[in-house]
Amino acid sequence: MAGSIHCNIPDSRGLNAYGADPAMAALLSVYLQPEMRALAEPQLDRMGALVGDELEGLALSADRNPPILSIRSRNGASVENITKHPDFRELERYAFSEFGLAAMSHRGGVFGAPEKLPPFVKYALVYLFVQSEFGLCCPLSMTDSLTRTLVKFGEPGLVARYFDQLTSQDMGELFQGAMFMTEQAAGSDVGAIDTTARLEDGNWKLFGDKWFCSNPDAALAMVLARPEGGDAGTRGLSLFLLPRHLPDGSRNAYSILRLKDKMGTKSMASGEIRLEGATAYLVGEAGQGFKQMTDMINMSRLANGVRSAGLMRRSVNEAIFIARNRTAFGRKLADLPLMQVQLAKMLTTAEQGRSMVFHASRVLQAADAGDARMAKVLRILTPLIKFRTCRDARKVAGDAMEVRGGCGYIEEWSDARVLRDSHLGSIWEGTSNIVALDVARATRREGALEALEGYLEEIGAEALGQGINEVRPALEVLARASRLLDDIARDPGREHETRRAVTAVYNASSAVIMCWEAGQMKLQGHNAADDRAALAAMVLAHKLTARDPLAGNDACPGVGDLLDRAFCDRGSLATRVAAE
Repeated sequence: MAGSIHCNIPDSRGLNAYGADPAMAALLSVYLQPEMRALAEPQLDRMGALVGDELEGLALSADRNPPILSIRSRNGASVENITKHPDFRELERYAFSEFGLAAMSHRGGVFGAPEKLPPFVKYALVYLFVQSEFGLCCPLSMTDSLTRTLVKFGEPGLVARYFDQLTSQDMGELFQGAMFMTEQAAGSDVGAIDTTARLEDGNWKLFGDKWFCSNPDAALAMVLARPEGGDAGTRGLSLFLLPRHLPDGSRNAYSILRLKDKMGTKSMASGEIRLEGATAYLVGEAGQGFKQMTDMINMSRLANGVRSAGLMRRSVNEAIFIARNRTAFGRKLADLPLMQVQLAKMLTTAEQGRSMVFHASRVLQAADAGDARMAKVLRILTPLIKFRTCRDARKVAGDAMEVRGGCGYIEEWSDARVLRDSHLGSIWEGTSNIVALDVARATRREGALEALEGYLEEIGAEALGQGINEVRPALEVLARASRLLDDIARDPGREHETRRAVTAVYNASSAVIMCWEAGQMKLQGHNAADDRAALAAMVLAHKLTARDPLAGNDACPGVGDLLDRAFCDRGSLATRVAAE
């Protein structure tokens, strides 16, 4: 009889991404004060519902319908217009307007809050949003970080000219941001930039080509260029704000040459730019452009880590849902021992990433409030996250595709899209080698590793005070990993070992942070504390303890129960509250 065939292909469409993630609620209680949690949680629940249904559909459609660049109209007039699919425009409306994700860190008013919201709220919402759409998160984070850099270094008049539009939630008024830095001969080697800035009649004019420019039709872009006669290397670079249109409404003198045909983030335009005497405004002090742009890059790197952590959680959610609802050989996949081990490894890696980025938001808030030590901690946490979290996302996304099987390789589902997008995280804003070397640089030149180790010892002591004994071995391994990184960072002959040392510090740091989170949960009487400590112990056992690959490997004790508690399909926040 038609329609009566049993379907053994689980589909999680409609699942609330926030409601399906019990650890998220527990972490809210760790990182937010009660009043702020009361404001944020309904918005997270609303985002979770959208992510699991409407936003997922929009993202799939936008991925299938990439932007199109038009250079001329049919009568030959120059138009230079990027046409974006209506479903991508709707994603923009949700991100920029409905949720104010680019505005909330800079002004009050979002969700009715009188003041700007703490970084954690933004990153938690983006962590959910990216579980449906990755591509738009690039323009989103660039708008956010451009605003931050402009406010921090720009002349007050220049800030006043653009601030309201950069932070607007009105799509008709909003100015999106971009960052034009990469050149053909100067990818990661920023000092080789040869875009020239020329002062003509009191106005700066930019000349040169930029090779990889995401969101190329943005209203404003930050651009690195070398003033004529400036020093070689990064010391000679200055930072400029480039408007798409001049005050009289005319288009500025730069062209979008073509759009890139990318492996992932197909929904979002990336292109090549030719600067042909474009008018731009100096931001901050001349010759300090690289230092100033670094602030924007670091915020973008941290946002990249948040996105990668979110992609991992999306992958874990899908994999556990499939394993619980698909039958093979007369059993649910979730009951098969090998599948349990695979899921446990995915979960551990994903939760490491989440703990690192969420804790970084706490550090960022303290650093922005003027805490000099926390600024050093943030200085090293950011490239640690960019290096390891972004690389881990590729593996976790690939494993999730494998759990779905053949359907995961079909574009009707999102597995292939998530996997493609996950690879960009370890390329944008510095490849893995570049950011690993940046960790070493922060260790060698800025005392950032010492600040990080001291800080983690302090929060480790807090965890120990709550009886989280797993923190003892985590701190011991952290000390060893820190010594290794410090030795390597100071010995040019050991540069080839840098990635190994950075990975060890990342893993040890994440274990300590997870133990601290467990202690905070226990302090508040939250029943997720034991699971958080167990995940930290799994990091230690499987990522920081030497093992003979030919020796026996005991199964993770209690892993089935841990997985059961890691994912909930009881629906929305309102449904859970009613049930409880």
